[in-house]
Parts: sequence; C-alpha cells; structure tokens
Amino acid sequence: MATTPTPTSFSDSTLSYYNLGRWIVKKNALIAAAALAAGLMWWVTPATAAGNLAARPVDIKLTVDRDLKPSDTIYQLETGKYVRWTIRNDAPGEEMQLMAPDLWRYSYLNYIKFGENEVFPFGIYTVEIDEDAEVLIFFIPIQPGDYDWWIKGQESRGLKGKFIVR
Repeated sequence: MATTPTPTSFSDSTLSYYNLGRWIVKKNALIAAAALAAGLMWWVTPATAAGNLAARPVDIKLTVDRDLKPSDTIYQLETGKYVRWTIRNDAPGEEMQLMAPDLWRYSYLNYIKFGENEVFPFGIYTVEIDEDAEVLIFFIPIQPGDYDWWIKGQESRGLKGKFIVR
C-alpha cells in the first residue's frame, strides 16, 4: 500500500494551497473563513455596557441657601455614568440661571425635570431656576475634562464650581 506524501504548502501557477491535517485548502478560502469567524465573533459579543444605564444614576446635589451659598462646588464624575443632578434654589426673591455650557456640550442630555414637567432637549445653554424651586438634570458625561459651572451674575459671591470628569 503506497501513501502519497502531503506537503505543508505548495502552489501551482495561480493558487496557493495549505495542508491543514486531513484537508488541503486554497489560500483564499482560508482568508474568507477567518474573516467570517471574526465577523461572527463581533456579532455575538455583547455590548460593554451591560444593563440599563439609567437604572442606578449617580446622585449629586446643589442647594443654594438663603445667604446665596452653594452646598457643593466641586463634583467628581466618570464618563459613561448616568448622573441625576438635583439643583435647589432656597434663596428668597432670587431667580438663578445655571450655566455649564462646556459640560452640556460634552454630555448626553437625557432630560430635565422641573415640577411635574419634563423637557427632552437636544442641547441647552442655561437652566433658569425660580425662587423656592427644584430642577433635576439627567445626563451622561461622554468626554473627560474639567468643566466650570456658575450662576450667571453671582460668580463673585461664590456661586460657581467645577465638574471633574474622568
């Protein structure tokens, strides 16, 4: 009984072949199979963010008291984490305009809630907070950086701060 030798690789004038144990495969078929396997791995691999991002938001709060003093000025956040920012104006006779344009520019804004009303913005420039009112802003920071916030016209009184997003 004569056996035929199987070379590890050989080629004729136009095609290359590879010996894969019992099978001899064309080079182009091997490349196509590898590409198909890689594509299937991508298709069945789950997304990196498992679950509902909005299920457990990070709660941060800012309260402006009767003396126009902020409760917090610096907030540390992480990109990709859902944030619920509660802003409370307890200053009598004061309407405030909250400014944080760079933070809004580099965040996904889900919605803003004031009282029973909700707004689903494409983007915002300022949020006005009436006397004795509360506003909730739901967002996801998407780019790391240091972002300033302030109450328009009240910066010299200390109504300003910073978001540090990492």
